[in-house]
Amino acid sequence: MSGNLEKVLEFVSMKFMCCSAPATEARGCLAAAFRASWECFSLWIQLDVGPATWLWDELAPVSGQGKNTFGGWAATLVDSLDTLWIMDLKEDFYVAAAAAAQLDWANTTETAVNLFETTIRHLGGLLGAYDLSGEKALLEKATELGDMLYMAFDTPNRLPGFWLDFDKAKQGVQVAGFNDPAAAPCSLSLEFTRLAQLTGDSKYFDAVSRVTDFLEQAQGASKLPGMWPKLINFRDERVDTEIGFTIGALSDSLYEYLPKMALLLNGQSPRYENMYRTAAGVIKTHILFRPMLPDSDSHNHILFAGDAYVHADRIDHVPEGQHLSCFAGGMFGLGGKLFGIPDHVAIRERLARGCGWAYAAFPTGMMPEIFNMMACDSLDGPCPWDEHRWQKHGDQQLKKGIVNTRDPRYILRPEAIESLFLLYRMTGKEDLRDVAWRMFQDIMAKTQTPFANSAIANVTVRGETEKLDSMESFWMSETLKYFYLMFSPPDLISLDEFVFNTEAHPFRQAVR
Repeated sequence: MSGNLEKVLEFVSMKFMCCSAPATEARGCLAAAFRASWECFSLWIQLDVGPATWLWDELAPVSGQGKNTFGGWAATLVDSLDTLWIMDLKEDFYVAAAAAAQLDWANTTETAVNLFETTIRHLGGLLGAYDLSGEKALLEKATELGDMLYMAFDTPNRLPGFWLDFDKAKQGVQVAGFNDPAAAPCSLSLEFTRLAQLTGDSKYFDAVSRVTDFLEQAQGASKLPGMWPKLINFRDERVDTEIGFTIGALSDSLYEYLPKMALLLNGQSPRYENMYRTAAGVIKTHILFRPMLPDSDSHNHILFAGDAYVHADRIDHVPEGQHLSCFAGGMFGLGGKLFGIPDHVAIRERLARGCGWAYAAFPTGMMPEIFNMMACDSLDGPCPWDEHRWQKHGDQQLKKGIVNTRDPRYILRPEAIESLFLLYRMTGKEDLRDVAWRMFQDIMAKTQTPFANSAIANVTVRGETEKLDSMESFWMSETLKYFYLMFSPPDLISLDEFVFNTEAHPFRQAVR
């Protein structure tokens, strides 16, 4: 085993030599970073454990072991297919695609699978790779999976549960959840719609349309009309029992998919635009916040997305930023341009730059999962710095304006670079590349392991970081892809031709 380990470590060392190069060569460094992670995943597993574990879901980047987290259906391999194609690693792509084409969805030790995660990673990954390569075997495999996942909609009201339970599906006794995350059943539309477009089988689109029908009917019935709560009673089709609202965890991609569905359908259905406009107006009023920063801080125009809790006599606005919420800059940018809403076009930049600021605000140069800030009373207008309030409530070890880090981890997430990439493609502002390059360098400096890159426990530390031995598949599917595209020509995965699902898989838009 030691000989094989030396081969892998030697490979990583070669691949990262270029990363001391100036930012003008950033694209090559990003490709090298991806290839190092990919080769460590594939070479280490194949050399030291055997070809069967090539189909493990993830590489544990500290211990060098493999682990299954999503049914044992090669999540990292499938999730990385289109990234391999985009970075012109065609030989690796065809080897991986051949393995993906032979996946057996019946071969799992699990009794149920996460419907949302399997849809965005596996179904999305196969569809994105097919849209780029035209390899029919990938579409056939996607159709197999789509048919299996389609069974999750076999409930009394045709709304799926959080889990696709195999035995319950066989017995025909599935029911929708009564306290499920809003995003889970409501973020399947892009994948099933694209599958319907490619196969010509409308059953997939019909399935997700039932969920859209529910969303449309329920949008005005929640405690914060216009938004859907974090948790929804899908079984009884009620949205009026939960008081919490966010565009972060539990809800994020529900909102993300509204303008993206309008784009994928070429605007043929106005309801996605209508729902987006209504939700975005409430988000601007009750969810977005402007952090209070010292008057000398040139970034005092930035925005973040927080939470709202609706009580009988008041609405509590909580200025809690989440890394997951950083997708909002891209959402407002796409919605603003697509539907001609100038105000949203302006908001997109303030949100995207806010997440860029948050990376630089912490000692490691990375944004935590969740953190709280002092907030201004409004999104615009005067917001004088309150030193007394900061001394009383703020974490004196952190940058002024930050109150605490409720979850200080960085888990290799993509949402910040996603919005910065989309903002750059929409505006062409070159300073955004400088922000992205700094982010990438800090991430590599603090997450690199002998095998690849790892989530870290605490972004507030100075010096060596604690590695968590986790590298989720979105590191290669999303984070490194968006960084790479940030420094690529605009015709590589053009936004005029493709729409990204929430796992960064590019779906080709139907010909207008």
